[in-house]
Amino acid sequence: MLANEGIFAETIEKTGFWLEDLAQELGNIPRQRAYSILRAVLHALRDRLTVEEAVKLGAQLPLLVRGFYYEGWRPAGRPEKYRHKEEFFQQVCKHYPGLGEPEQAVRAVFRVLEGHVTGGELQHVRQQLPPELRALWYLPS
Repeated sequence: MLANEGIFAETIEKTGFWLEDLAQELGNIPRQRAYSILRAVLHALRDRLTVEEAVKLGAQLPLLVRGFYYEGWRPAGRPEKYRHKEEFFQQVCKHYPGLGEPEQAVRAVFRVLEGHVTGGELQHVRQQLPPELRALWYLPS
């Protein structure tokens, strides 16, 4: 087995755990739907963060998740300046049209991040968000 094969197997396994966790958070939805939700929420979150903070968060994602996190990213003009959770939900729905219930999806992705990203990094991410978005996290302020 080549050394790179181990890296690929590891990231596929870690990504599977993330998708499994999210699917369970959302009532055992199909993994393909969990992937679409994770991708949409991460893109909206990434675009709301400063470039530096977006990169720091990206560094903590499994390699495969990191790949779709950065997909299509244009760092110029970041962060987006929306202040209300409804604006954030609109961004999520832009990345996943037909989502339906964006608040439930956002809360579920945030719970998955809480389980897989260090608390210190999540605190930095939350500090960059307006109060309405911070309130969607279960972490203490």
